[in-house]
Amino acid sequence: MVTRVQTIHFDASTQLMEFVEKKVAKLEKLCDEATALEVAMKLIKPETAMNKEVSLKLSSGSGELFASKVSDTFEDALLGAIDALKTQIEKKMAKK
Repeated sequence: MVTRVQTIHFDASTQLMEFVEKKVAKLEKLCDEATALEVAMKLIKPETAMNKEVSLKLSSGSGELFASKVSDTFEDALLGAIDALKTQIEKKMAKK
């Protein structure tokens, strides 16, 4: 699976990028047919609470799944988006 990470309105730290790579690697194990994952991390302006958004788009042979979450930290937003995507993957697998 090819993973592409995009940061919008900020430069991600090495620590944040390592966290993202570690967490999204788990998605690959859940969905064998996944071909690509796009991670978009966006800093919403003006800077207030709940201004960090993470969007995940998982592409596979049978279509695309999308999840997006907003939180106080990129880590929390990423974990929420991954949970939402896991739920979608499980529902999709149950239909097969």
